[in-house]
Amino acid sequence: MLAIILGLTSAAVWGAADFTGGLASRKTGAYRTVFYGEVLGLVIIFVVSLIISQPIPALSIWLLSMVAGALGTSGLLLLYHSMTKGLMSIATPVSALLAAVLPVIIGSILEHPPGLLIIIGFIFALAAVWLISQSQDGIKDLLAHLTEIRLPLLAGVGFGLYFVLMHSATRQDTFWPMVASRTGGILILILYMTLSRQQWVPHKSAYTMIVVNGLLDIGGNLFFVLAGQAGRLDIAAVLSSLYPGSTVLLAWIFLRERLSRTQWVGIAAAFVAIVLFTL
Repeated sequence: MLAIILGLTSAAVWGAADFTGGLASRKTGAYRTVFYGEVLGLVIIFVVSLIISQPIPALSIWLLSMVAGALGTSGLLLLYHSMTKGLMSIATPVSALLAAVLPVIIGSILEHPPGLLIIIGFIFALAAVWLISQSQDGIKDLLAHLTEIRLPLLAGVGFGLYFVLMHSATRQDTFWPMVASRTGGILILILYMTLSRQQWVPHKSAYTMIVVNGLLDIGGNLFFVLAGQAGRLDIAAVLSSLYPGSTVLLAWIFLRERLSRTQWVGIAAAFVAIVLFTL
């Protein structure tokens, strides 16, 4: 039960991070928002690690965590790049679905296979991830762009591998692997922003949202790690992948954006999945 609560909390917090990140991106651009949000998260988790005085993990754990962070951030860059190519309505559901599917497959191989109710719950949860992320014409767009979804697919692979590798790296330790993961992600961002000659200074009007985004993003990561420590990798990853639900609900509440019938069906499917996980 604790793993379910933590996984859902991760989804809620990550979704709120995406919402505030989207608001900040409108003012100063997505890459600067992600970069400074990740830097803030690194500072916070580094200070927490020093205060708690956890022993520094082995070099193999440190490197594994850095690779996880680099893959997760690379997935984010690929997702944003696919959105700039006019694939916004299908990029999020495709990447979120694959991010959830990979840990389910790998978790079933590495851990004991889940029971029937859990498998049915996975089906409802994966459907929820897809449906909640849809715009009104998302499915039509997907059928029209089947040959152009390689970037969202690669983004989903990056997110999925982040889930798997971070779960492996944080079996014994929590905070130092998160420091290493965030460091790996920031190095990828520095490389990308340097090569693409991005502007580094964010707009002043975005400062507040960048800070909130950074706090929420590192919080979502922490709750995912704790969910994985409390239970199965696949359940933690699938529930955390419901983060688009939090984003669209916040947009509905604060920005008066309408939810489509498809998205409401997805939210209902998520509730069914949660009930099945708790049985």
